[in-house]
Amino acid sequence: MDRLKLEDCVNEICPWSGDPVSADSLTLLDGEVVGFCNPGCRDKFEKAIQHFKQCREQS
Repeated sequence: MDRLKLEDCVNEICPWSGDPVSADSLTLLDGEVVGFCNPGCRDKFEKAIQHFKQCREQS
């Protein structure tokens, strides 16, 4: 996978904290780059998304 870039990010503010996003805290959601203020917020988001995907597969 190509390295995610801050300039491709769809948001400027972390949805968890309200702080500005950071280049080391990016992830993909439905093909779009989403940013977070730190890796902990990013990882929390990725874990939540994975949980919802698993729930959807079970229903």
